[in-house]
Amino acid sequence: MRKKKDTFLNMLVSLFVITIVAGFSLGFVNDVTKGPIAKAKLERKIQALKLVLPKFDNNPVEDLKLIKSNQAKDSVEIYAAYADSKFVGTAIVGSTEKGFSGLIKIMVGFKPAGDIQNIVVLEQKETPGLGTKIKDKKFIQQYINKNPSLNNIKVKNDGGEIDALTGATISTRAFSEAVQMAYDVFKEENNNSKN
Repeated sequence: MRKKKDTFLNMLVSLFVITIVAGFSLGFVNDVTKGPIAKAKLERKIQALKLVLPKFDNNPVEDLKLIKSNQAKDSVEIYAAYADSKFVGTAIVGSTEKGFSGLIKIMVGFKPAGDIQNIVVLEQKETPGLGTKIKDKKFIQQYINKNPSLNNIKVKNDGGEIDALTGATISTRAFSEAVQMAYDVFKEENNNSKN
């Protein structure tokens, strides 16, 4: 009977030691990779800002504004762009959970009057070969230079002006919803800045 207790105790001590070593190892790896991951994420965001905004000379990332919106689960990111101290546009991160596979997160660049400068897809989990086409330039081109207050950016099946992706109408609707959400925030921010 004594031998069984010793074996059980040895296994328990071994398991405890392995757990401690594994925990410290994971913590160390997390600390080592946290900085590079954050830096890479920031670089992707800066690159997206350059793609969706007119030429700017300020640092929109430093001037990031976060606001709560009833249309988004998280805070909405707003990046104002200036060239020679003149306002040239705003980039807003729009999102929706209504994609075919859940979250679609985009960055929409707006000119001062509200026309869409460009759109970049930041995150999506849509069906490969179908819903992932929301990242294609040909699809996004339908939104460029449109002002959501003057143009109906819904899918044509819903009375709008946007051609749905074949086999991915749900993804197209969700994308349009995210664009509209970004525009609503843009409009609200412009109204607040005038008051």
